[in-house]
Amino acid sequence: MKPVPRPTPETQPFWDGAAAGQLRIQRCLACERHYFYPRPSCPRCGSERVEWVTASGRGTLYSYVINHRPARGFEDEAPYVIAVVELEEGVRMMTNLVGVEITPENLPLDLPLRVVFEQRGDVWIPLWEVAA
Repeated sequence: MKPVPRPTPETQPFWDGAAAGQLRIQRCLACERHYFYPRPSCPRCGSERVEWVTASGRGTLYSYVINHRPARGFEDEAPYVIAVVELEEGVRMMTNLVGVEITPENLPLDLPLRVVFEQRGDVWIPLWEVAA
């Protein structure tokens, strides 16, 4: 079985959004920058005046590795892509790519992507696929 993240009070809005089919990230009200991963203050200016916003769900492939030695729970999926996606909002997220043939030729950097969600246990995990 694949690992299932445990929401915390700081990350619960992210997981609630994912369950609703929305990718939520935080935005600082002081410097107006988006950021990810969830935390109580802005990593750029330190302000605690932050809000949760719904991201566009669009991004591009920033970096990736094709993993041939699966982690526990992913044995039936190897090889698979571990990727860093740059969202339109400017933040980067580590994730997996799905629905694409796993070859370097199919994974050019800056490849347009869109978010999709997979249920694991009680949470929905944001994954990314090639945008149509």
